[in-house]
Amino acid sequence: MLRPRFLQAIQAAFRVNPVTALLGPRQCGKTTLARQWAQQKFKEKAGKSVTYFDLEDPTDLAKLANPKLALQNIPGTVIIDEIQRLPNLFPILRVLADRPKNKTRFLILGSASRDLIHQSSETLAGRISFIEIFPFSGFEVETGGLEKLWLRGGFPKSFLAKTIKESCGWRKDYVSTFLERDIPALGIRIPAPLLRRFWMMLSHYHGQLFNASELGNSLSTADTTVRRYLDILTGTFMVRQLAPWWENIGKRQVKSPKIYFRDTGIFHTLLGVSDASDLKNHPKLGASWEGFALEETLRFYQAGEGEAYFWATHNDAELDLLILKDGKRLGFEFKYTDSPRMTKSIKIAMQDLRLDGLKIIFPGKERFSLEKKIEAVGLHSLLA
Repeated sequence: MLRPRFLQAIQAAFRVNPVTALLGPRQCGKTTLARQWAQQKFKEKAGKSVTYFDLEDPTDLAKLANPKLALQNIPGTVIIDEIQRLPNLFPILRVLADRPKNKTRFLILGSASRDLIHQSSETLAGRISFIEIFPFSGFEVETGGLEKLWLRGGFPKSFLAKTIKESCGWRKDYVSTFLERDIPALGIRIPAPLLRRFWMMLSHYHGQLFNASELGNSLSTADTTVRRYLDILTGTFMVRQLAPWWENIGKRQVKSPKIYFRDTGIFHTLLGVSDASDLKNHPKLGASWEGFALEETLRFYQAGEGEAYFWATHNDAELDLLILKDGKRLGFEFKYTDSPRMTKSIKIAMQDLRLDGLKIIFPGKERFSLEKKIEAVGLHSLLA
Protein backbone atom coordinates (compact mmCIF):
# COMPACT_ATOMS: atom_id res chain seq x y z
CA MET A 1 0.00 0.00 0.00
CA LEU A 2 1.73 3.17 -1.20
CA ARG A 3 1.51 6.29 0.98
CA PRO A 4 2.34 9.16 -1.38
CA ARG A 5 1.94 11.92 1.22
CA PHE A 6 4.81 10.50 3.28
CA LEU A 7 6.98 9.62 0.28
CA GLN A 8 6.74 13.22 -0.90
CA ALA A 9 7.46 14.51 2.62
CA ILE A 10 10.67 12.45 2.82
CA GLN A 11 11.82 13.76 -0.54
CA ALA A 12 11.10 17.36 0.51
CA ALA A 13 12.88 16.89 3.85
CA PHE A 14 16.10 15.72 2.20
CA ARG A 15 16.15 18.85 0.09
CA VAL A 16 16.59 20.79 3.34
CA ASN A 17 18.69 18.58 5.64
CA PRO A 18 21.07 15.60 5.28
CA VAL A 19 19.27 13.65 8.04
CA THR A 20 15.55 12.82 8.11
CA ALA A 21 13.85 11.04 11.00
CA LEU A 22 10.64 9.06 10.62
CA LEU A 23 9.07 8.84 14.07
CA GLY A 24 5.95 6.87 14.95
CA PRO A 25 4.69 3.87 16.92
CA ARG A 26 6.11 0.43 16.26
CA GLN A 27 4.50 -1.50 13.42
CA CYS A 28 2.85 1.59 11.91
CA GLY A 29 4.59 1.10 8.57
CA LYS A 30 7.82 3.13 8.94
CA THR A 31 10.11 0.36 7.66
CA THR A 32 7.88 -0.43 4.68
CA LEU A 33 7.70 3.28 3.86
CA ALA A 34 11.49 3.66 4.06
CA ARG A 35 12.00 0.69 1.74
CA GLN A 36 9.41 2.05 -0.72
CA TRP A 37 11.15 5.41 -0.74
CA ALA A 38 14.53 3.70 -1.27
CA GLN A 39 13.19 1.64 -4.18
CA GLN A 40 11.69 4.75 -5.74
CA LYS A 41 14.96 6.64 -5.32
CA PHE A 42 16.98 3.76 -6.78
CA LYS A 43 14.76 3.65 -9.86
CA GLU A 44 14.92 7.40 -10.38
CA LYS A 45 18.69 7.69 -9.93
CA ALA A 46 20.58 4.72 -11.30
CA GLY A 47 23.79 3.97 -9.46
CA LYS A 48 22.66 5.47 -6.16
CA SER A 49 23.06 2.86 -3.43
CA VAL A 50 20.93 2.28 -0.34
CA THR A 51 22.38 0.62 2.78
CA TYR A 52 20.03 -0.64 5.48
CA PHE A 53 20.73 -1.30 9.18
CA ASP A 54 18.13 -2.82 11.51
CA LEU A 55 19.21 -2.21 15.11
CA GLU A 56 17.03 -5.09 16.30
CA ASP A 57 19.24 -7.41 14.26
CA PRO A 58 22.33 -8.53 16.27
CA THR A 59 24.37 -8.74 13.08
CA ASP A 60 23.64 -5.13 12.14
CA LEU A 61 24.33 -4.03 15.71
CA ALA A 62 27.72 -5.75 15.51
CA LYS A 63 28.46 -3.93 12.23
CA LEU A 64 27.94 -0.64 14.05
CA ALA A 65 30.14 -1.46 17.03
CA ASN A 66 32.47 1.21 15.64
CA PRO A 67 29.83 3.44 14.00
CA LYS A 68 32.04 6.14 12.49
CA LEU A 69 34.31 3.60 10.82
CA ALA A 70 31.29 1.63 9.55
CA LEU A 71 29.34 4.62 8.17
CA GLN A 72 31.90 7.12 6.95
CA ASN A 73 32.60 5.53 3.58
CA ILE A 74 29.06 4.46 2.64
CA PRO A 75 27.79 6.38 -0.41
CA GLY A 76 24.19 7.18 -1.29
CA THR A 77 21.53 6.72 1.37
CA VAL A 78 21.84 5.01 4.75
CA ILE A 79 18.65 3.79 6.48
CA ILE A 80 18.93 3.04 10.21
CA ASP A 81 15.87 1.38 11.78
CA GLU A 82 14.96 1.56 15.50
CA ILE A 83 17.48 4.34 16.15
CA GLN A 84 16.40 4.70 19.80
CA ARG A 85 18.25 1.46 20.54
CA LEU A 86 21.63 3.06 19.80
CA PRO A 87 21.46 6.70 20.97
CA ASN A 88 25.26 7.10 20.78
CA LEU A 89 24.84 7.21 16.98
CA PHE A 90 23.49 10.76 17.03
CA PRO A 91 26.83 12.53 17.65
CA ILE A 92 28.43 10.37 14.93
CA LEU A 93 25.69 11.34 12.46
CA ARG A 94 26.34 15.00 13.25
CA VAL A 95 30.04 14.58 12.41
CA LEU A 96 29.26 12.71 9.18
CA ALA A 97 26.56 15.18 8.13
CA ASP A 98 29.01 18.07 8.59
CA ARG A 99 31.70 16.65 6.33
CA PRO A 100 32.74 18.97 3.48
CA LYS A 101 30.87 18.13 0.27
CA ASN A 102 28.90 15.45 2.10
CA LYS A 103 26.41 13.76 -0.25
CA THR A 104 25.34 10.87 1.98
CA ARG A 105 21.76 11.04 3.24
CA PHE A 106 20.69 9.38 6.49
CA LEU A 107 17.10 8.18 6.95
CA ILE A 108 16.59 7.17 10.57
CA LEU A 109 13.50 5.46 11.97
CA GLY A 110 12.43 5.61 15.59
CA SER A 111 9.53 4.39 17.75
CA ALA A 112 9.61 7.27 20.21
CA SER A 113 9.08 11.01 20.05
CA ARG A 114 11.75 13.70 20.01
CA ASP A 115 11.18 14.20 23.74
CA LEU A 116 12.19 10.59 24.46
CA ILE A 117 14.94 10.51 21.84
CA HIS A 118 16.26 13.81 23.17
CA GLN A 119 19.80 13.28 21.89
CA SER A 120 18.71 13.80 18.29
CA SER A 121 17.28 17.27 18.80
CA GLU A 122 20.33 18.27 20.85
CA THR A 123 23.16 16.96 18.67
CA LEU A 124 21.58 17.23 15.21
CA ALA A 125 19.94 20.64 15.51
CA GLY A 126 19.94 22.35 12.13
CA ARG A 127 20.77 19.11 10.32
CA ILE A 128 17.64 16.99 10.80
CA SER A 129 14.02 17.04 9.65
CA PHE A 130 11.33 15.18 11.59
CA ILE A 131 8.32 13.48 10.01
CA GLU A 132 5.68 11.81 12.17
CA ILE A 133 4.40 8.58 10.63
CA PHE A 134 1.04 7.33 11.84
CA PRO A 135 -0.97 4.17 11.10
CA PHE A 136 -3.42 4.08 8.19
CA SER A 137 -5.88 6.97 8.03
CA GLY A 138 -9.33 7.37 6.51
CA PHE A 139 -8.08 9.25 3.44
CA GLU A 140 -5.75 6.30 2.66
CA VAL A 141 -8.21 3.40 2.84
CA GLU A 142 -10.68 2.33 0.18
CA THR A 143 -14.21 3.69 0.07
CA GLY A 144 -16.30 1.94 2.69
CA GLY A 145 -13.30 1.16 4.90
CA LEU A 146 -13.94 3.84 7.51
CA GLU A 147 -16.06 1.66 9.83
CA LYS A 148 -13.45 -1.09 9.66
CA LEU A 149 -10.70 1.44 10.39
CA TRP A 150 -12.60 2.76 13.41
CA LEU A 151 -13.09 -0.74 14.87
CA ARG A 152 -9.66 -2.24 14.10
CA GLY A 153 -7.49 0.87 14.19
CA GLY A 154 -4.91 1.75 11.57
CA PHE A 155 -1.95 -0.48 12.36
CA PRO A 156 -1.40 -2.33 9.06
CA LYS A 157 -1.39 -5.87 10.47
CA SER A 158 -4.55 -5.16 12.45
CA PHE A 159 -6.43 -3.37 9.68
CA LEU A 160 -5.41 -5.82 6.93
CA ALA A 161 -6.00 -9.01 8.97
CA LYS A 162 -8.28 -11.51 7.20
CA THR A 163 -10.69 -11.78 10.14
CA ILE A 164 -11.64 -9.68 13.14
CA LYS A 165 -10.40 -12.52 15.34
CA GLU A 166 -6.93 -12.30 13.81
CA SER A 167 -7.01 -8.52 14.17
CA CYS A 168 -7.90 -8.76 17.87
CA GLY A 169 -5.18 -11.35 18.44
CA TRP A 170 -2.55 -9.18 16.79
CA ARG A 171 -3.52 -6.15 18.90
CA LYS A 172 -3.42 -8.13 22.15
CA ASP A 173 0.07 -9.35 21.28
CA TYR A 174 1.08 -5.81 20.34
CA VAL A 175 0.05 -4.47 23.75
CA SER A 176 1.99 -7.21 25.55
CA THR A 177 5.12 -6.72 23.42
CA PHE A 178 4.94 -2.96 23.86
CA LEU A 179 4.84 -3.27 27.65
CA GLU A 180 7.29 -6.13 28.09
CA ARG A 181 9.89 -5.30 25.42
CA ASP A 182 9.49 -1.89 23.79
CA ILE A 183 9.26 0.20 26.96
CA PRO A 184 12.31 -1.47 28.61
CA ALA A 185 14.23 -1.03 25.32
CA LEU A 186 13.87 2.74 25.80
CA GLY A 187 15.65 2.44 29.14
CA ILE A 188 12.40 2.93 31.09
CA ARG A 189 12.17 0.73 34.16
CA ILE A 190 8.50 0.31 35.05
CA PRO A 191 7.01 -3.12 35.84
CA ALA A 192 4.88 -4.18 32.87
CA PRO A 193 1.83 -5.16 35.02
CA LEU A 194 1.81 -1.73 36.66
CA LEU A 195 1.99 0.15 33.34
CA ARG A 196 -0.68 -2.14 31.86
CA ARG A 197 -2.97 -1.36 34.78
CA PHE A 198 -2.39 2.37 34.31
CA TRP A 199 -3.00 2.08 30.55
CA MET A 200 -6.26 0.23 31.12
CA MET A 201 -7.41 2.75 33.71
CA LEU A 202 -6.48 5.56 31.32
CA SER A 203 -8.85 4.10 28.72
CA HIS A 204 -11.74 5.30 30.89
CA TYR A 205 -10.43 8.87 30.56
CA HIS A 206 -10.52 8.76 26.75
CA GLY A 207 -12.09 12.02 25.65
CA GLN A 208 -12.06 13.43 29.19
CA LEU A 209 -9.91 15.76 31.26
CA PHE A 210 -6.85 14.12 32.78
CA ASN A 211 -7.05 13.88 36.56
CA ALA A 212 -3.65 12.89 37.97
CA SER A 213 -4.83 12.92 41.59
CA GLU A 214 -7.73 10.58 40.91
CA LEU A 215 -5.55 8.11 38.99
CA GLY A 216 -2.79 8.42 41.60
CA ASN A 217 -5.22 7.48 44.36
CA SER A 218 -6.43 4.46 42.39
CA LEU A 219 -2.85 3.29 41.82
CA SER A 220 -1.66 4.28 45.32
CA THR A 221 1.08 6.38 43.80
CA ALA A 222 2.08 10.04 43.57
CA ASP A 223 0.65 12.50 41.03
CA THR A 224 4.13 13.04 39.61
CA THR A 225 4.50 9.31 38.92
CA VAL A 226 1.14 9.20 37.15
CA ARG A 227 2.13 12.16 34.98
CA ARG A 228 5.40 10.40 34.13
CA TYR A 229 3.47 7.31 33.00
CA LEU A 230 1.24 9.52 30.85
CA ASP A 231 4.26 11.23 29.29
CA ILE A 232 5.74 7.83 28.41
CA LEU A 233 2.57 6.71 26.62
CA THR A 234 2.43 10.10 24.89
CA GLY A 235 6.09 9.91 23.85
CA THR A 236 5.55 6.46 22.32
CA PHE A 237 2.56 7.70 20.28
CA MET A 238 -0.03 5.65 22.15
CA VAL A 239 -1.85 8.58 23.75
CA ARG A 240 -2.51 12.18 22.74
CA GLN A 241 -2.58 14.94 25.34
CA LEU A 242 -4.72 17.66 23.77
CA ALA A 243 -3.75 20.94 25.41
CA PRO A 244 -6.36 23.49 26.53
CA TRP A 245 -6.58 26.84 24.76
CA TRP A 246 -6.82 29.97 26.88
CA GLU A 247 -8.55 33.07 25.61
CA ASN A 248 -8.59 36.47 27.35
CA ILE A 249 -12.37 36.69 27.76
CA GLY A 250 -12.82 37.17 31.51
CA LYS A 251 -14.21 33.64 32.05
CA ARG A 252 -12.82 30.76 34.09
CA GLN A 253 -11.40 28.30 31.60
CA VAL A 254 -10.28 24.68 31.90
CA LYS A 255 -6.49 24.23 32.17
CA SER A 256 -6.07 20.42 32.29
CA PRO A 257 -5.32 18.46 29.11
CA LYS A 258 -7.77 16.07 27.50
CA ILE A 259 -6.70 12.48 26.90
CA TYR A 260 -7.26 10.51 23.70
CA PHE A 261 -5.98 7.13 22.56
CA ARG A 262 -4.41 7.76 19.18
CA ASP A 263 -5.43 4.39 17.73
CA THR A 264 -8.99 3.22 18.35
CA GLY A 265 -8.02 -0.41 17.71
CA ILE A 266 -5.65 -0.36 20.69
CA PHE A 267 -8.28 1.55 22.68
CA HIS A 268 -10.90 -1.11 21.93
CA THR A 269 -8.48 -3.89 22.90
CA LEU A 270 -7.94 -2.34 26.34
CA LEU A 271 -11.71 -1.90 26.72
CA GLY A 272 -12.31 -5.56 25.85
CA VAL A 273 -14.25 -4.66 22.67
CA SER A 274 -13.91 -7.48 20.14
CA ASP A 275 -16.33 -6.71 17.30
CA ALA A 276 -18.80 -4.18 15.95
CA SER A 277 -21.60 -5.52 18.12
CA ASP A 278 -19.52 -5.07 21.28
CA LEU A 279 -18.65 -1.53 20.23
CA LYS A 280 -22.22 -0.46 19.43
CA ASN A 281 -23.36 -1.63 22.86
CA HIS A 282 -20.45 -0.22 24.84
CA PRO A 283 -20.92 2.89 27.06
CA LYS A 284 -17.75 4.36 25.50
CA LEU A 285 -19.22 4.23 21.97
CA GLY A 286 -19.58 8.02 21.64
CA ALA A 287 -16.17 8.71 23.17
CA SER A 288 -14.57 6.16 20.85
CA TRP A 289 -16.04 7.79 17.77
CA GLU A 290 -15.09 11.26 19.00
CA GLY A 291 -11.45 10.21 19.41
CA PHE A 292 -11.43 8.51 16.02
CA ALA A 293 -12.92 11.52 14.23
CA LEU A 294 -10.62 13.93 16.08
CA GLU A 295 -7.49 12.02 15.07
CA GLU A 296 -8.65 11.77 11.46
CA THR A 297 -9.37 15.51 11.38
CA LEU A 298 -5.92 16.38 12.77
CA ARG A 299 -4.26 14.20 10.15
CA PHE A 300 -6.40 15.54 7.32
CA TYR A 301 -5.53 19.15 8.20
CA GLN A 302 -1.92 18.19 8.99
CA ALA A 303 -2.17 20.07 12.27
CA GLY A 304 1.19 19.86 13.97
CA GLU A 305 2.52 20.62 17.42
CA GLY A 306 1.27 23.97 18.69
CA GLU A 307 -1.62 24.06 16.20
CA ALA A 308 -4.26 21.90 17.94
CA TYR A 309 -6.16 22.55 21.18
CA PHE A 310 -9.52 22.11 22.87
CA TRP A 311 -11.35 24.86 24.73
CA ALA A 312 -13.73 24.78 27.67
CA THR A 313 -15.02 27.10 30.36
CA HIS A 314 -16.31 26.23 33.82
CA ASN A 315 -19.77 27.29 32.64
CA ASP A 316 -20.06 24.31 30.28
CA ALA A 317 -19.17 26.10 27.04
CA GLU A 318 -16.66 24.04 25.10
CA LEU A 319 -15.13 23.21 21.75
CA ASP A 320 -13.77 19.72 21.02
CA LEU A 321 -10.98 20.90 18.72
CA LEU A 322 -9.46 24.24 17.79
CA ILE A 323 -6.94 24.27 14.93
CA LEU A 324 -4.81 27.36 14.44
CA LYS A 325 -3.32 27.15 10.96
CA ASP A 326 -2.39 29.55 8.17
CA GLY A 327 -3.73 32.49 10.14
CA LYS A 328 -7.18 30.87 10.56
CA ARG A 329 -9.08 29.74 13.65
CA LEU A 330 -10.98 26.57 12.76
CA GLY A 331 -13.37 24.96 15.23
CA PHE A 332 -14.63 21.36 15.28
CA GLU A 333 -17.27 19.50 17.25
CA PHE A 334 -17.56 15.71 17.03
CA LYS A 335 -21.03 14.23 17.45
CA TYR A 336 -22.01 10.57 17.16
CA THR A 337 -25.45 11.32 15.77
CA ASP A 338 -27.29 11.23 12.46
CA SER A 339 -28.89 14.65 13.08
CA PRO A 340 -26.27 17.25 14.09
CA ARG A 341 -27.72 20.57 15.23
CA MET A 342 -26.78 23.93 16.64
CA THR A 343 -26.23 24.28 20.38
CA LYS A 344 -25.75 27.18 22.76
CA SER A 345 -22.17 26.01 23.38
CA ILE A 346 -21.34 26.20 19.66
CA LYS A 347 -22.63 29.78 19.44
CA ILE A 348 -20.59 30.78 22.49
CA ALA A 349 -17.44 29.19 21.03
CA MET A 350 -17.96 30.98 17.71
CA GLN A 351 -18.26 34.32 19.49
CA ASP A 352 -15.66 33.99 22.27
CA LEU A 353 -12.97 32.41 20.11
CA ARG A 354 -13.70 34.53 17.02
CA LEU A 355 -13.68 31.45 14.81
CA ASP A 356 -13.32 31.71 11.04
CA GLY A 357 -15.51 28.65 10.71
CA LEU A 358 -16.87 25.68 12.65
CA LYS A 359 -17.62 22.16 11.46
CA ILE A 360 -19.74 19.61 13.30
CA ILE A 361 -18.25 16.27 12.25
CA PHE A 362 -20.66 13.31 12.39
CA PRO A 363 -20.84 9.78 10.93
CA GLY A 364 -22.12 9.97 7.38
CA LYS A 365 -21.49 11.32 3.90
CA GLU A 366 -23.70 14.42 3.84
CA ARG A 367 -22.58 18.02 4.12
CA PHE A 368 -24.91 20.96 4.81
CA SER A 369 -24.93 24.44 6.28
CA LEU A 370 -26.49 25.16 9.69
CA GLU A 371 -25.71 28.86 10.05
CA LYS A 372 -23.26 31.34 8.60
CA LYS A 373 -19.73 29.86 8.92
CA ILE A 374 -21.15 26.73 10.60
CA GLU A 375 -21.75 23.47 8.76
CA ALA A 376 -22.40 19.82 9.48
CA VAL A 377 -19.91 17.58 7.69
CA GLY A 378 -20.02 13.79 7.53
CA LEU A 379 -16.59 12.30 8.23
CA HIS A 380 -16.72 10.43 4.89
CA SER A 381 -17.31 13.74 3.15
CA LEU A 382 -14.45 15.48 4.96
CA LEU A 383 -11.91 12.81 4.03
CA ALA A 384 -13.12 12.23 0.48
